[in-house]
Amino acid sequence: MASRIQAIGALRPRIELDKTAQKAELVRVLARATSLTEGSVDLVIKELRDQIIEYFRTGRAVKIEGLGTWTPNIELDGTLNVQYRADSALINGINMEGTFTGNVANRENIGKTGEQLVARWNELNPQDQVE
Repeated sequence: MASRIQAIGALRPRIELDKTAQKAELVRVLARATSLTEGSVDLVIKELRDQIIEYFRTGRAVKIEGLGTWTPNIELDGTLNVQYRADSALINGINMEGTFTGNVANRENIGKTGEQLVARWNELNPQDQVE
């Protein structure tokens, strides 16, 4: 017997990620867009990272308008990590109608409810129904 989570996870729409943009590519693009040298852009990125770490070490979050907020966090075992919350401008930017050019798996299921996905799972998998 399949679980509800399994059925929804298998059929929900999801982005098929392409190759991750690496720092070197981003540096090249930013250098062209700003007329800064690639070396300058690279240095700014490294310094930004180092300064964010320093803020974290003092228990401060860092908010960059248009990008989001990074917040230091601690796990039960004492391990420190970082939580990230995207800025609404970033989210709105990827949600502008007609601008997303990536691939979406299960695109036909956009807008369907969990119940509809479970029903579809049961149609496709009669031997492994969600109860």
